[in-house]
Amino acid sequence: MTFELDPRLVADTLAVGDLELSRALLMNDARYPWLILVPRRAGLAELVDLDAVDRGTLIEEVAAAAEFLRRLPGVDKLNLGALGNVVRQLHVHVVGRTIGDPAWPGPVWGVGKARPYAPEAAAALIARARAALAIG
Repeated sequence: MTFELDPRLVADTLAVGDLELSRALLMNDARYPWLILVPRRAGLAELVDLDAVDRGTLIEEVAAAAEFLRRLPGVDKLNLGALGNVVRQLHVHVVGRTIGDPAWPGPVWGVGKARPYAPEAAAALIARARAALAIG
């Protein structure tokens, strides 16, 4: 079995690049700076499906993504989650939130309609994320 990204993640995100363990994705919704990390291991659904070493690597990657997002202008709070109710494949959401954003104070899932990034804005944010996360 080989790693394949769930088609729903492919449809909703833009590729940032590969970290040591995870594929980093940018949710294509300009309302929120939102990264998704997907461990590149086949058949994973839950955090506990990872071995201890990979769990440690994932938490460090999540921390790096969170640190990047919280330094962006206007980010007041970070939301982290690994729900898997719609997309079963293990993936971790790291979302930068702004007080008063369209979903505040509730969760971002299912609130309103995504507003795709303009190509230039997506490219700029992806470049910043790659630099911050040391993705070649």
